[in-house]
Amino acid sequence: MVFRKRLLNSYWPLQCCVCRGSCLPLRQIDGNYYLVIKRIISTFAPLKPETRKAVDYLKEFVIPFIGLSTGNHRFSFLIDDKFFASFEEAEIGQAVVKVELDLNRMERMLVLNFSIKGSIRVTCSRCLGEFDLPVEGDEEFFVKFGDSYAEEDDNVMIIPERETHIDIAPLIYDYLHLMVPYRVVHPGDEHGVSGCDPEVIRHLDELSAEKEADHRWDKLKDINFE
Repeated sequence: MVFRKRLLNSYWPLQCCVCRGSCLPLRQIDGNYYLVIKRIISTFAPLKPETRKAVDYLKEFVIPFIGLSTGNHRFSFLIDDKFFASFEEAEIGQAVVKVELDLNRMERMLVLNFSIKGSIRVTCSRCLGEFDLPVEGDEEFFVKFGDSYAEEDDNVMIIPERETHIDIAPLIYDYLHLMVPYRVVHPGDEHGVSGCDPEVIRHLDELSAEKEADHRWDKLKDINFE
């Protein structure tokens, strides 16, 4: 049985979510809009026959820090389709992302520094075509030792002294979903030409022109209601 208790900032629910919070306003970052949901997750996830392979696969993301000496330790992970298939309700289906983790083991704390780089398959909000969105970023997470599970901040978690392992799969899942903007469109080429499907764009332009040409309600503009 797996037990997790933590507070996440994300916009997609994780597997076996018992308690979900409410949507926060859209957050604008570097010109893109991100939908953020803050929720507390208290998860009891018994192994199911149909998900046993997924659970076995995710074991590689469980780090036994109890056997690590103080200092820095490096880990590498390749995130692909199999990773997201291991989570129910995952909105990302295809990806090729490399995650480098630098884990600094201290006496009373673990400092996790993630370096993330790769691409995620997304659906264009304009033409509904798929394309690979480049993603890259660094994240830092702190794990402190205490009497019981607690959330000190968005990136600070307290775990009991008796714990010997830490599962970083939910963190990677969360970080990658937050790297996808709320609205994505095909990037333009070196000449500024959109990568969207030209047939779809032509159809959208025709619909827009028809809407602008509809003058049936123009006379209502001249009515004085005073």
